[in-house]
Amino acid sequence: MIDLSFCNKIASRLSIQVHRVKTVLELIEESCTIPQGQLTDLLRKQIEQAEDALVLEDLYAPYKKKKKSKADIAIENGLLPLAELILNNNSIEFNGIASKYFCDLYPDILSVRQGTIEIIASRIADDSLIRESIREQLFKKSSIQSRIIKSKEAEKIAATYRDYFDYNESIKSIPSHRYLAIERGEKQKLLRVKLIHDESDIFRIIGRKYYREQSRSRKILEDAIVHSWTSSLNDIIDIQIHNILKKNSDEVATKVFAENIRQLFLEAPLGEKTIIAIDPGFRTGSKVVVLDQYGDLQKYYTIFPLQDIHKSEEALNKLNADIKRYSVHHIAVGDGTAGRETVEWIKSNILINELFVFNISEQGASIYSASEIAREEFADLDITYRGAISIGRRLLDPMAELIKIDPKSIGIGQYQHDVNQKLLKESLDFTLLSCVNKVGVNVNTASKYLLTYISGLGPTISENIVQYRKEIGKINSKNELKKVPRLGPKAFEQCAGFLRIKDGINPLDNTSIHPEHYSIVDKMAKNLGVSLAEFIANENLRKKIVIKDFVSNDVGEPTIIDIFKELDKPGLDPRGEFSNIEVKIRNISELKDGMILDGIVNNITKFGAFVDIGLKVSGLIHISEMSEKFISDPNEIVHLKQKVKVKIISIEESRDRIQLSLKF
Repeated sequence: MIDLSFCNKIASRLSIQVHRVKTVLELIEESCTIPQGQLTDLLRKQIEQAEDALVLEDLYAPYKKKKKSKADIAIENGLLPLAELILNNNSIEFNGIASKYFCDLYPDILSVRQGTIEIIASRIADDSLIRESIREQLFKKSSIQSRIIKSKEAEKIAATYRDYFDYNESIKSIPSHRYLAIERGEKQKLLRVKLIHDESDIFRIIGRKYYREQSRSRKILEDAIVHSWTSSLNDIIDIQIHNILKKNSDEVATKVFAENIRQLFLEAPLGEKTIIAIDPGFRTGSKVVVLDQYGDLQKYYTIFPLQDIHKSEEALNKLNADIKRYSVHHIAVGDGTAGRETVEWIKSNILINELFVFNISEQGASIYSASEIAREEFADLDITYRGAISIGRRLLDPMAELIKIDPKSIGIGQYQHDVNQKLLKESLDFTLLSCVNKVGVNVNTASKYLLTYISGLGPTISENIVQYRKEIGKINSKNELKKVPRLGPKAFEQCAGFLRIKDGINPLDNTSIHPEHYSIVDKMAKNLGVSLAEFIANENLRKKIVIKDFVSNDVGEPTIIDIFKELDKPGLDPRGEFSNIEVKIRNISELKDGMILDGIVNNITKFGAFVDIGLKVSGLIHISEMSEKFISDPNEIVHLKQKVKVKIISIEESRDRIQLSLKF
């Protein structure tokens, strides 16, 4: 299968590159004072064939408009021919000809020498091949160093960056998460970061091109090379290397975050159940909402289960009454402040058979509560109850609820606020789109925000579908969607395969089979002399069908095979069955080295996975503790929301750090 995200990314970058190439060519053509000459056929070809942005900018560097430099002044005063002679002639003796270039600004040998060095140094700094060779060498041999910026206040604030107070690592091996951590520490003025180079290697690279054997002016060239590096190239190359490291780190972090979002959105839903959801709290109490099987609000109130006995009994009576009244068997409790205590209180006090209590992530719930979407959905409801509704709906259907929240606020990934936000948005938009279309949505219950992510449906058509439901009632067939305003033939063709209608007129409407292929399935059923419903329900009947009999010029064999795959699981949610885990640890002080615990993977990064073991702080399984064999990606071993058994291998209670292992 083609990776559309990769294709889109490449297409986008190619578009940007083509635009920049055009701009660079135009800028060079407009310039008329370039000592190196104008836009030659060779230069045009090199620019048009530049493989990446760095090479392109290196080629453009000599022609870029700059502030007047010392080299420009030397050229204006006639020293360019002398610099050219030294660069091209092995036998030039500088002191013997320098006097020919004396002028008011350069009246002696020393000043002419310095002016000549400025011109040669500028030529070296603008040499695209030299820049490329130096970058290649530095990526092989240089390192990045970080040191704490000394101050009492900084040491208190910088505890997070303790590992980088005195840190050094090779550029070629530094992983994305460590580079982004160092960069963040530098931005916060807690770390001083620099690149460490072996300058002798750099001078050797430049010298190979510019030195002439037995040149009588070699010392001038040596001084020009050092001057070019220290006054210009060093800063330019360092910025370029940082840009490359940042770009590569952004791409890795974005890929990790997008994969986490994909796994989270494809987490199995509880399904259509009436539930109670609680946003817990101590002082202000716990906000309680009752939601029906579609996530619609039935009732809301506040309880104080963790205060005095009287209020605790009152809370217990209210919950027991609603559990009985609404036939509730599932309770969702937010995992924030008082979350664990509330779960314990429910389990200890509500003694009802088949009652399941879940700790649900609150990440982003407050963002949703204050959002325009929440105000539109619950205009007259207090903001605190909106958070409880979001928590409950995440249990019913994670994707349908999380789609309303900025993914960066959901609390998974690594350094998502530090990476290139345009790149991140493009990647996440595509991920959300692919998730929604993979799962499909129930057209009769989906919010307009969820419908927006279906291919062919934008905000306007999605809103029209919701309004149509309100005015007409349940949509009973996919063909009925054609009555929705502005949902024309093209939009219908794009969206129909991703929409589901449960208990509709045609059972095929609850599958991903496109309506344009319904006639094929009808024909199969008629050929066997059975009803469509019987054909769908009976696998043995379908085995009697010879696929090639239904292949035509319009419908190929792969399409028929896909139809049969869908008929084997009609209406089945590809996200699988819902599951939960019982956590028993409540305090970090209860942990001991070597202890084996159950946990749930709640975040995956490039360097490992975080696991919920029942505490407010998650434990870390470093990638090196995931398998006896080498792995390069934690996703090879674990996935988000996976149940795992882990071993405690170290505890730093003062830093709230718990190291875990899968190897035992």
